[in-house]
Amino acid sequence: MEKKFKRTLVTSALPYANGPVHIGHLAGVYVPADIYVRYLRLKKEDVIFIGGSDEHGVPITILARKEGVSPQDIVDRYHSLIKKSFEDFGISFDIYSRTTSKIHAETASAFFKTLYDKGVFVEKETEQYYDEEAGQFLADRYIVGECPHCHNPRAYGDQCEVCGTSLSELDLINPRSTISGGKLVLKKTKHWYLPLDKYQQWLSEWILDGHKEWRPNVYGQCKSWLDMGLQPRAVSRDLDWGIPVPVEGAEGKVLYVWFDAPIGYISNTKELMPDSWEKWWKDPETRLVHFIGKDNIVFHCIVFPTMLKAEGSYILPDNVPANEFLNLEGDKISTSKNWAVWLHEYLADFPGKQDVLRYVLTANAPETKDNDFTWKDFQARNNNELVAVYGNFINRTMVLTHKYFDGVVPESAGLTDYDRKTLEEFSAVKGEMERLLDVFKFRDAQKEAMNLARIGNKYLADMEPWKLAKTDMQRVATVMNVCLQIAANLSIAFEPFLPFSAKKLRDMLNMDFCDWSLLGHADILAAGHKLNAAELLFEKIDDEPIERQMKRLEDIKKANAEANYRANPVKKDIEFDDFLKLDIRVGTVLECVKVPKADKLLQFTIDDGLGKRTIVSGIAKHYKPEELVGKQVCFIANLPPRKLKGIVSEGMILSAEDYDGSLSVITPLRNVKPGSEVK
Repeated sequence: MEKKFKRTLVTSALPYANGPVHIGHLAGVYVPADIYVRYLRLKKEDVIFIGGSDEHGVPITILARKEGVSPQDIVDRYHSLIKKSFEDFGISFDIYSRTTSKIHAETASAFFKTLYDKGVFVEKETEQYYDEEAGQFLADRYIVGECPHCHNPRAYGDQCEVCGTSLSELDLINPRSTISGGKLVLKKTKHWYLPLDKYQQWLSEWILDGHKEWRPNVYGQCKSWLDMGLQPRAVSRDLDWGIPVPVEGAEGKVLYVWFDAPIGYISNTKELMPDSWEKWWKDPETRLVHFIGKDNIVFHCIVFPTMLKAEGSYILPDNVPANEFLNLEGDKISTSKNWAVWLHEYLADFPGKQDVLRYVLTANAPETKDNDFTWKDFQARNNNELVAVYGNFINRTMVLTHKYFDGVVPESAGLTDYDRKTLEEFSAVKGEMERLLDVFKFRDAQKEAMNLARIGNKYLADMEPWKLAKTDMQRVATVMNVCLQIAANLSIAFEPFLPFSAKKLRDMLNMDFCDWSLLGHADILAAGHKLNAAELLFEKIDDEPIERQMKRLEDIKKANAEANYRANPVKKDIEFDDFLKLDIRVGTVLECVKVPKADKLLQFTIDDGLGKRTIVSGIAKHYKPEELVGKQVCFIANLPPRKLKGIVSEGMILSAEDYDGSLSVITPLRNVKPGSEVK
């Protein structure tokens, strides 16, 4: 039997304050969360919506150093921009705070200290790279060196962006500091680790047995992590930007950003409700729901619940309806390459059209798989659905009521069977919408709201009140009364999805209320009720602004391609004999599997013409293993074997890197015998 809760606490992933927010963020996290919260509020349920900016971590320090400003300057700038973007798009947080607040530092420190005092953490002393010239330990992104796999001279300490291989800074050849440019020395340092492995059994039971109702993509990713076996995870790091580790002997160390960020949900609730926050975090009659993107699943389903469980007094998340990613015009959104639609720029180009974007992003919501945003689809959905269906019905209903009844709701003169059938049809919409919204199927729920507009349009077209007006005004009165009741229903049904246009519609209908319990009723507007003037709810979007957006993306793609070429210029000439030293062959992929505990690595078993050969390649972010089985690939056959994650790799698979960083495996145009040489 499903548990009933007294209240619901909704959180949304804290956006990282080193840049503005784009449509991928909106589609993946914030519009779905806002839809759900608005729905619960309409039902008069007890709910709060917690948000805020994530303001610690290495990328912020890198950007600050690059710009010659302080990390605080960076987060102040982007926190304000992000907060305003959310306000502009109607994301209705009860609080939107930040992790640089005093109350957050106090809350995160106290949380750490509680776990520390309970003996939860494991202390480990490890060797890490130290920049003697800069006088500090370096995070992995501050270290570059030669990739041991593809020999890219500027691989980072966490991954090589040329071959995609996941790395440790200790893997790099000739590592050096990006701060001073100097060589590094290994120096011992102590850190604290959250022993996830000790909670493996509990997590397996809690998630795999207890939460089979979670979305398949969320449940599946959790199962994958658990199947691989969990490892202790550091909760501190050597850095000067963040919340100091609150124990003796931890000078120069801060809480790792992944540890302090989710505690932001708690501290922001404290800030909102200083006297009653514990009711929302410690009462088992509170339901906790996290809205996140798929890149945050492990933190919200495995790491943060482990933290809460270890602390002992907090509730655990009841559901984590994570979305997949939204692509842009077929390519992965990339903030570093400006391949995005930024929210503040969208509003400058399409003023007043927040709801159009909310509608399109919900219609294309990447709920269980990646989806794509295109400007042509954006235009088509606006013109063919919002304007031609929803807007058209409202406009005709309002104009005809003003024309025939001076803008007053007419009295129904008696319903026909067809009227009753129409009313029954739209009264069923409420139940279907609730069924979908309760299980976070927002895309389908929005379709149901639009179906209500389709019902109205069909009814109006079938009844043709403009023709009836010549002979039977009583019949016209009934028809327009039915249409106005549908319009009132639409103003409620679309409130969670399109709050700006729903409010505009209620203003036209002179409705000063919006109550979910009224949805499906045929008597929302009383006879004699005075309407306000008719306005267009939506307007058509012409080709010109769409073409302008397409041209902008075309220019960005071209600029990125040129920048990529400049960053990777043709290398110095070599002698032909040097090329001949490379033994490049074609092999057939017999098996391909993901390497455990390595997000970017695939392990290939290849028929190389003489037998079977194992090659480990860093392309897991670009291909699913099953896509490559049976394919022929080009590989370098005469590289010395080397170990990657304990697997001996006997060669290197060749890939082409596109301007956006995506990799495409090099294959022959037609099949050849395994072992064939590439010349």
